[in-house]
Amino acid sequence: MNLKNFRFDVDAEGVALATWDMPDRSMNVITVGVMDDLDAIVDRVAGDAAIKGCVVTSGKDSFSGGADLTMLEGLGRELGKMSKTEGPEKAMKAFFDGSRRLSQIYRKLEKSGKPWAAAINGTCLGGAFELALACHYRVLADHDKARVGLPEIKIGLFPGAGGTQRVARLMPTGDALQMLFKGDQLRPRAAKSANLVHEIAPAGEVVAKAKAWIMGGGKGVAPWDMEGFKTPSGKVFSGAGMMIWPAANAIYRRETSDNYPAAKAILHAVYEGLQLPMDLALEVESRWFAKILRSKEAAAMIRSLFVSMGELNKGARRPANVPPSTLKKVGVLGAGFMGAGIAYVSALAGLEVVLIDRDQESADRGKAYSEKLMTGQIAKGRAKTADREALLARITATPDYAALAGCDLVVEAVFEDRAVKAEATKKAEAVIGKDAIFASNTSTLPISSLAEASRDATNFIGIHFFSPVEKMMLVEIIMGAKTGDRALAVALDFVRAIKKTPIVVNDTRGFYANRCVGNYIKEGHLMFMEGVPAAMIENAAKMAGMPVGPLSLTDEVAVDLAWKVLQATKKDLGPASVDPAQETLLDELVNKQGRLGRKNGKGFYDYPEKGQKSLWQGLAALQPKKLDPDALDVKELKDRLLFVQALEAARTMEEGVVTDPREADVGSILGFGFAPYSGGTLSFIDFMGAKAFVARADELEKTHGARFAAPKLLREMAEKGETFYGRFGAGAKKAA
Repeated sequence: MNLKNFRFDVDAEGVALATWDMPDRSMNVITVGVMDDLDAIVDRVAGDAAIKGCVVTSGKDSFSGGADLTMLEGLGRELGKMSKTEGPEKAMKAFFDGSRRLSQIYRKLEKSGKPWAAAINGTCLGGAFELALACHYRVLADHDKARVGLPEIKIGLFPGAGGTQRVARLMPTGDALQMLFKGDQLRPRAAKSANLVHEIAPAGEVVAKAKAWIMGGGKGVAPWDMEGFKTPSGKVFSGAGMMIWPAANAIYRRETSDNYPAAKAILHAVYEGLQLPMDLALEVESRWFAKILRSKEAAAMIRSLFVSMGELNKGARRPANVPPSTLKKVGVLGAGFMGAGIAYVSALAGLEVVLIDRDQESADRGKAYSEKLMTGQIAKGRAKTADREALLARITATPDYAALAGCDLVVEAVFEDRAVKAEATKKAEAVIGKDAIFASNTSTLPISSLAEASRDATNFIGIHFFSPVEKMMLVEIIMGAKTGDRALAVALDFVRAIKKTPIVVNDTRGFYANRCVGNYIKEGHLMFMEGVPAAMIENAAKMAGMPVGPLSLTDEVAVDLAWKVLQATKKDLGPASVDPAQETLLDELVNKQGRLGRKNGKGFYDYPEKGQKSLWQGLAALQPKKLDPDALDVKELKDRLLFVQALEAARTMEEGVVTDPREADVGSILGFGFAPYSGGTLSFIDFMGAKAFVARADELEKTHGARFAAPKLLREMAEKGETFYGRFGAGAKKAA
């Protein structure tokens, strides 16, 4: 066999070992070449009488992250090309055959007549775990980094190589559906408890254990291919089944609002598949998979959450002319909530951290935040006591700016006040080397103006974290008017070191994320003042695909902060820059009612010490008028909440604040949760079509005002039939 991605050996006892070890890749992924190799290996094992069975393992630290999704993107492109040259019927057959090839290889392996065992030495996800599930025995390494799972739902797909059918035959139906819907990754002991693996063993012994199973008489027959097999939850049409499926359908609708076709396809595939023998069940799954693979939601999510995010994480925006920097020591000015979080993620990445605050007590309090987070990780079994002690040893909490000497990068996260920030900048720069980069974590103040306090504006940059830092994956890097390439490169190297996803934007008030999400919050406030019931606003937002409603989000960021931002905007840009209805609402909540948000337990919602939050019963009294909810158009509410954000994203592109549509899309999903099924703010426009989007924006403008006016750029794109990715994407830039 001429294998490119596997090593294949047969030992003296007749047990084959297929070691997946792709050249020039740090992690194994499923490609067309890998499928070719697997197909050949299955044929060899099945056709050679001297081979008793086969163990599949990995030659890398992890098993595999699953399929290379660019391969699946390619299937869609080929479908379009072939439809034009050979007709839609022939093209669709080729597409279907291509989309189910992996599933057929796995089934051939499963029915080869020889026993197969998977020796899983680390992370094994997606299509790779489906390979393991097709094997007759699974041994998983018992170490901290080992995980198994089927996370396809997170990028708009579902397991299409047998995953829905095999998981639903190994686990109770309700548990299987939950796993498929959530896309969670299971640790070794959880995987064994769930009956997804047969054995856990030390990492160095997984191959030996797998071989021992084969030599001990392991059978090459899957449970579902044996006569008399029964699924864990019994038949679909049974008393037990009727307890599962109506509830599953209700949960699906509650959680997705029908925005995610892949989740609905999971319901169909499992429900229909469990009523059929395995071969027919796999064909049903394949047909649903092909349908979902052609959906705009899958295309959008794969592009933004896999391809684009991967490119940004690998440094797509890093200046090529600057050598890689090796960060060892960083300073953080301000040990409040944001500063403490930045210190934690930096120390977690192995960096030495100097955490500065006005006095020792305040600095220590900031360091204690890291201790609290690590203690939580220990309680969940995700860290050891030694890990906590090592991390805390890397953080020096002090009021002494002299401790910043030797820092490669300093991140300022002090109070959002120009004078306070300027003083902190000067104190730090008096100590750090002239080549050190200085960054501000401001969320509202323009970087160019803050850089005026710096000794060298070329080394001054914005690094805007989102709260809470340890959970939010996005970091917004802001270029000031004089920021140099080296500052950008170091900032990107830092963000990569702490395992966050960066987007690079140019300086403006509110930058990118806050401009978009500020409009979302404002639209919720205006709806409320129009008389739309608060609960309806919140539910419409969730139905549109947002993670939380605009009123809840206001509470999270703090109602008094929203008031302060409004007043600062009014001071800087004049009275016409703020909406009087929003100002009236925030004034009432903050200054008259003392409702500051979650931080003081009362805002739009009440936050009891025990129990769930609930909308404040006094809200309705603040509305100048009340509209009949039965007379309101829910689609109109949903459109308003999404369009107001997408329009602002388009304006940032027109103004040159954002220059790469990948960053607008990835930033909108990771930064403020813009409807992930859409692929992000600009993909929302692209997949709708600029012409249709502008037409709908015109309708909203006519009814609700100038904030829905389509910018000139969008109108031009609508006339020319352009998309953001076609006009501003990487391909367009190369052509230029």
